Amino acid sequence: MQVVNLLNRVVGNRGRSLQKIDEWMWWSPFIHHHKPKLQINVKTGKWHCWVSNNGGHNLFQLFKKLKATQEQFDELSELFKDVRRYKKVKEEKKICQLPKEFKSLLNKEDTITKRHALAHLKKRKIDKKTILRYNIGYCESGLYENRIVVPSYDSGGNLNYFIARNIFDGGMKYKNPPVSKDVVGFDLFINWDEPIVLCEGVFDAIAVRRNAIPLFGKTIPKSVMKKIFEKRVERIYILLDSDAYWDSIEMTDILMRNGIDVNFIKLEEKDPSEIGFRKVIDILKQSKKVSFSDLIRMKLDGKSEKHLEVW
Repeated sequence: MQVVNLLNRVVGNRGRSLQKIDEWMWWSPFIHHHKPKLQINVKTGKWHCWVSNNGGHNLFQLFKKLKATQEQFDELSELFKDVRRYKKVKEEKKICQLPKEFKSLLNKEDTITKRHALAHLKKRKIDKKTILRYNIGYCESGLYENRIVVPSYDSGGNLNYFIARNIFDGGMKYKNPPVSKDVVGFDLFINWDEPIVLCEGVFDAIAVRRNAIPLFGKTIPKSVMKKIFEKRVERIYILLDSDAYWDSIEMTDILMRNGIDVNFIKLEEKDPSEIGFRKVIDILKQSKKVSFSDLIRMKLDGKSEKHLEVW
């Protein structure tokens, strides 16, 4: 690939392809480290060094920072003739705020919506103590009408995201705020000196109860990855939903490549939030550290499953 060959010359070492399409890793030119830490998407041009925290939205920024020659800039321009897609678009960072209709589930009101919300949480084995801890509430009107609202707070106690789950059947199950998901979910409750658990959703993380981060999806947000490196987390438990086996494998691969011990938990059917706290804890305790031979076997199993799905 021409782009990779050019980057090899500019960065000064050979890149390694990741499992994710178009994602490559190089040894960082900004700081000495024994593992490749400069991640570049060779299609979009986005790049980030996970150690020095240098990063940008296009390869022209990287080339300028590395003092590339005019010939190398010309070669890059030739490869990406539509330079406009590499121009950094400044976006105002939207501040996350709870809906104005938000009410605490521990208020003294007695309404049908509140009763159904409490009943829904009871099925998930979420008690009043947990509701208080996570400041779980609900909305009876507005954009998030008839929804349970679970806020997430950063390490300073500031709201950084929330999810709004439909209380009743039908319609969109989740309606979330129009802000970036690139946050550390439940950061306020995380002890970074201990192993952490990565889950898909807030109810999964609540089911684990301790040191669990909801990813709000099936991939690790940059902000979470950054904090993992900054805090030098030594062990991570991956506990995604049963339908995210391949996503879990990719996650395991990235973390192990960066020298982090990983315990991989493959759920056969239910999600963590459906299993319950006691069983989830038992599963975590029984899990074992993934070796590189385990990872290879998992990848082969994952490919077999994908093949079966196609057929």
